[in-house]
Amino acid sequence: MAPARVSRSGFTIIEMLVATAIMMVVTGAIFTLMNPAQGTYKAQPEASDMQQRMRVSVDTLTKDVIMAGAGTYMGSNAGALYNYFAPIMPYRSGELNPDPAAGVFYRADTISLMYVPPTPAQTTVIKNMGNGNAQEIDVVSMKNCGTDKHNQLCGFHDNQHVLIYDVDGSWDMTTITNVQDEAQHLQHSGKLSSAYDSGSAQITEVATHTYYLKNDSTTNTYQLMHYDGGSTDLPVVDNVVKLAFSYYGDTLPPMLVPGKSLCDVSVKGPFTTYGPKPPCLAKAGTGDYGMGENCAFKVVNGVQVPRLNTLGSGIGQIELTQSMLTDGPWCPGADATNYPNRFDADLLRIRRVRVTMRVQAALAELRGPAGVLFMHAGTSTSAERLVPDQEIQFSITPRNMTLGR
Repeated sequence: MAPARVSRSGFTIIEMLVATAIMMVVTGAIFTLMNPAQGTYKAQPEASDMQQRMRVSVDTLTKDVIMAGAGTYMGSNAGALYNYFAPIMPYRSGELNPDPAAGVFYRADTISLMYVPPTPAQTTVIKNMGNGNAQEIDVVSMKNCGTDKHNQLCGFHDNQHVLIYDVDGSWDMTTITNVQDEAQHLQHSGKLSSAYDSGSAQITEVATHTYYLKNDSTTNTYQLMHYDGGSTDLPVVDNVVKLAFSYYGDTLPPMLVPGKSLCDVSVKGPFTTYGPKPPCLAKAGTGDYGMGENCAFKVVNGVQVPRLNTLGSGIGQIELTQSMLTDGPWCPGADATNYPNRFDADLLRIRRVRVTMRVQAALAELRGPAGVLFMHAGTSTSAERLVPDQEIQFSITPRNMTLGR
């Protein structure tokens, strides 16, 4: 039988090259179609994450700023804090590295605020504190604590952050180190700036918050930061690249409430529409101010009149600029040694805070060149992989600083 013939011929080089070229064209076309989809898959989750960071930031700032100025509801000095000192300050305030210690009284990207939370820890200071160096104070027993002498200061406890303030605009924050119920003593850390010997000073638990922008281009760290007024700074939200606060305030200066004697200690305040109470005409003022005067009021022809000017038309609110908030007059006095917690009297005018905030994509591959769309440049070269920065502006009106308006 004749043997079967098997062909051993295959593809030629030309055929292989043509087939490979066709495969590469088809594969390239497939990847060209898939690449925009991959970019979208990365861009959309990042855009959603940016909106979530924005929501967290807005909610966090709003819930604290709206409470700013809430004061005590027991004792002779019950009422909003802006009747005594400025509860909103455009700089870092607290026990750790406060800006006033360095002579800084305005930062566009920083806000400090304080308020009295719902708390039984509210009472009056009764013992003369001498030159302010004492770390123990005597207080009035708290009526809401019952009759047990072992529990006369039931609202206070160790390591509690407290506020001490007086009608003349003096204020301090400190930390309780020991509570002596039977003796009605409170021991605290740190030196106080005032003697608080008027018999009208209040001590209460306080909530303090400072929000500021951490902008470190060396490590590419951009964060909304929170400082608790004590010793802790923590990030709130990452990739916040812009934070700015502007302030709007009362155009009218503080006025005395008619019919209330400034000399009668039995009369309860508030004595002014806002701001600290001036002393009697026959009594020397706090700081460098004359008889019957303080940072908010002066004496003209024997009559106490506003020291601050009417702004604009005297109607509604007006933006308070940096120059307005840093040029004095200073409360309770201008001397930095005697009054380390001094503040500009125009801060008492604040009634509304406007916040401008901008966030960026966390991934550099989703950001393009720096400019209008991006504050910080990224590495993206594709339109499908661009997630522009998002910016928001919103206003907050502290409910406790618009009372009677």
